[in-house]
Amino acid sequence: MLDKKVLFVDDSPTMRRIIMNSLKKIGFTNILDAENGLDALEKMEKQDFDLVLTDWNMPEMNGEQFVKKLRSNEKYETLPILMITTRGMKDDVITAVKLGINGYIVKPFTPEILKGKITDVMSKL
Repeated sequence: MLDKKVLFVDDSPTMRRIIMNSLKKIGFTNILDAENGLDALEKMEKQDFDLVLTDWNMPEMNGEQFVKKLRSNEKYETLPILMITTRGMKDDVITAVKLGINGYIVKPFTPEILKGKITDVMSKL
């Protein structure tokens, strides 16, 4: 699992650094990041990823728009996507599930929670 290529999408440089460090501590070595959904889509046109982690609230193209765009493309229909967000209300989780999100983490969280969710999502492939 740890040899998988991961893309993390978040507009906060601090959050990108924290998540990237957490992913490295878990054992991932092939990690790229993007500032928003548009930036992520550009990177995904150039290379394939095995897992995408995305924030919800971002400028230009938010996480909801980004996931809709991915799920509308046959190439990404089964791509594992984990939403990492401050939005923890029941309606938000329901919306994310309807979008096709494979896992949902509410900030703040521990590296153990991140590892557990990633393991769970990747084991269902």
